[in-house]
Amino acid sequence: MLVIELDKENFEYDVQALVKAYFSEEQVEVLLPESRADKREKLSGEVKIRVVTGEKQAEVFISPELCSGEVRTDSGDEGCFRWEPSEGQNYKEGFKEFFYCTLSRITGRQLPWGMLTGIRPTKIAYGMLEEGRSRQEIAEHYCRKYFLSEEKAELATDIAERERRLLEGVHYEEGYSLYIGIPFCPTTCLYCSFTSYPIAGYRKKADAYLDCLLQEAEYVAERLQGKILDSVYIGGGTPTTLEPEQLDRLLSGLRELFDFGRVREFTVEAGRADSITEEKLKVLYRHGVTRISVNPQTMKQETLELIGRKASVEQVKEAYTLARKVGFDNINMDIILGLPGESPEDVQHTIDRLVELSPDSLTVHSLAVKRASGLSQWIQENGTSMLRNTDETMSIAAEGAEKLGMVPYYLYRQKNMSGNFENVGYAREGKLGLYNILIMEEVQTIVALGAGSITKRVYPDGRIERCENVKDVALYIEKIDEMIERKKRLLSD
Repeated sequence: MLVIELDKENFEYDVQALVKAYFSEEQVEVLLPESRADKREKLSGEVKIRVVTGEKQAEVFISPELCSGEVRTDSGDEGCFRWEPSEGQNYKEGFKEFFYCTLSRITGRQLPWGMLTGIRPTKIAYGMLEEGRSRQEIAEHYCRKYFLSEEKAELATDIAERERRLLEGVHYEEGYSLYIGIPFCPTTCLYCSFTSYPIAGYRKKADAYLDCLLQEAEYVAERLQGKILDSVYIGGGTPTTLEPEQLDRLLSGLRELFDFGRVREFTVEAGRADSITEEKLKVLYRHGVTRISVNPQTMKQETLELIGRKASVEQVKEAYTLARKVGFDNINMDIILGLPGESPEDVQHTIDRLVELSPDSLTVHSLAVKRASGLSQWIQENGTSMLRNTDETMSIAAEGAEKLGMVPYYLYRQKNMSGNFENVGYAREGKLGLYNILIMEEVQTIVALGAGSITKRVYPDGRIERCENVKDVALYIEKIDEMIERKKRLLSD
């Protein structure tokens, strides 16, 4: 465990995120002045980084055991690094740069994404492109101000350019997108923290859930009548855990309620191969679904069993082949890098198998450890030494996408992400996922239906307001009138 002691609360996020990025194999705990007394007593003797801030200077004390080799400090005091803000400098930004440079000094290495800790690195490039800045100016800004590697600066700029082109036809003020959450799965994967429930125990509630979902949809369709629906995304969970007749009822209901005449993209996450049948795929295809996901996460059977995905590698191949047979010409596949015990050779094996299948898009996730996931408990029992993502494995995935004729088109990052890397969506031209960009860039209102979903209303001035649905399925069914009332308050003029 790596314990950080801070004297002020407002630096907590950046300090913890940067320390975790440099020491990804450590569990990081933060002590603040307001931390519980029992926590302070338990961890005070374990502090390895201490931060003291003031108006005229800041000091960071680093335990020698964190230093790679002999590190000389500017202060002359052992393990103490000092910084003084220059006149007119933003204190928080200046401190973050100083802290990043200190960690870089003691470890002897730079992070691929430098000192950027937010989830949307492309936002900076997007804004600069809107201002008419050149690619070179943007890359230099990333490298100079945020210490990004040239490779990541170029990636962020490339993606921002593609996002702008794809979003040109989106209806912002006069339009919206729709998300429908199906919170059921065959089983819960080890790494997952999404709201999902094993379908075996909730089969009897599924019809009542759909009743409420369509009731919520009816209000939204009436309230937003006259607005243009740009994209529809049915996710979860795993929507294809529903029976064929349930899928048919849901999709028929949505088609009756909403005008799909100008919908540019209609996605359903088929996701788990063990939930896919030809009959279900035919239902999706018949209702005009244009894009589906068949997500293996890995093509190594031993890893699939470890992470709780019951579908075999052969089932993944069969599900993909079925989708092609039914007629789908826009199929996405997800993989995760950094899964327990996976080596570069395993990643190469997965990529080789996917190249053989030839999907239309590929989403490459770097494993992120969520507190609510089973993986968090697994780490406590097994440690983090088996979770490795590297430049090599990221390159293997990128090279595989290039072999498939794909380009990177969206990107985001998460807390506690393996190797300080990123999630990247690759796709062939013409197959770029519109909804994926909309959900990340937050430039259009997305109305979300179902348990655990969050609606985001985007105003013309860029302001965003949210309303959440309760996560528990039974509570969502019980309180459906309240969920609709929350939307009424948010969507009223």
